[in-house]
Amino acid sequence: MSFVDAIKSVFSKYATFSGRARRSEFWFYFLFNMIVTAVLGALARAVPALAILAGLYSLAVLIPSLAVVWRRLHDVGRSGAWYFFCLVPLVGWIFVLIWLASDSQPGDNQYGSYPK
Repeated sequence: MSFVDAIKSVFSKYATFSGRARRSEFWFYFLFNMIVTAVLGALARAVPALAILAGLYSLAVLIPSLAVVWRRLHDVGRSGAWYFFCLVPLVGWIFVLIWLASDSQPGDNQYGSYPK
């Protein structure tokens, strides 16, 4: 999946928490989100009135960000609720990061068909 296709896919499934998301879809969206957040943060520091724009962007991508993480965890064979494991101090986010970076579970699983 290309960078542009991944961004389109995430935003077309804005609040879809069912199904599976490929690793490339998740990481390209993550990269896009980090770039936009960095640019908006830099602009907000230069022009404080633009901080509102940065805040609105953060609110706008909250739901699709949660949805793509949820679908990504489905892709590795875990329930999306495992995302809350990152709230466990010190080690929780490490496990979630490993799951997000893992390859897709081959074949169909209980969350949908094989996305590759």
